[in-house]
Amino acid sequence: MIATTWKLLRFAVRYEIGMWRSLYRWIFRRPERLRPGDRTFGYSGAVMTLMWIFIILSAVEVPIFEMILPWELVSNIVLGLGIYGLFWMFGLLASLKVHPHVVGAAGIRIRNGITLDLTVPWSAIERLRVNRRSLPPEGSVQVERSGDDVTVSLGMANQTSVDLLLREPITVPTRKARGERVTELRFHADDPEALVEAATAHLVAARPDPSGRAAA
Repeated sequence: MIATTWKLLRFAVRYEIGMWRSLYRWIFRRPERLRPGDRTFGYSGAVMTLMWIFIILSAVEVPIFEMILPWELVSNIVLGLGIYGLFWMFGLLASLKVHPHVVGAAGIRIRNGITLDLTVPWSAIERLRVNRRSLPPEGSVQVERSGDDVTVSLGMANQTSVDLLLREPITVPTRKARGERVTELRFHADDPEALVEAATAHLVAARPDPSGRAAA
């Protein structure tokens, strides 16, 4: 019990630090350093409208509660929590913006804010395809099992748009798929056609030809 509580506490602290770091990088335009040839692809478009609605509603609620509460102490506490919550929402939005998917020489780096950072090497990938899907309302991470095949969907607003079929199973650092050998990944990108095109070019270049030499 103590070990579990301590683990959750460490996760919460790391998450909080990551949120504020993301907000700093977003405000001051400090993108991460990329390797030559790397390309980034966003995925936040699916939730952008919803997030701005929450941010605007939070901004409206802060002064309203501050005015209607008659107790100064309670009013100040609610005001402080409201301002903190508003900045937290901006931090969440920033985390999606400053941690995009990356396609480069190392493989495909699939991300979801500060909660997921998974690099799949080209040697493990069979092919990619654009496939827009709607997921049932069962969470952002969903696992499907069919015999020896395990498919993990990393949804954004209950949707995915890219299927990544694997040559060899990999493990995915998510609680629902912990310890399982995953054979297919599905994730969301705002421009799946461009991501698949860029990834396919890298995949062809990385794959050896029948003579055993890497493709030119």
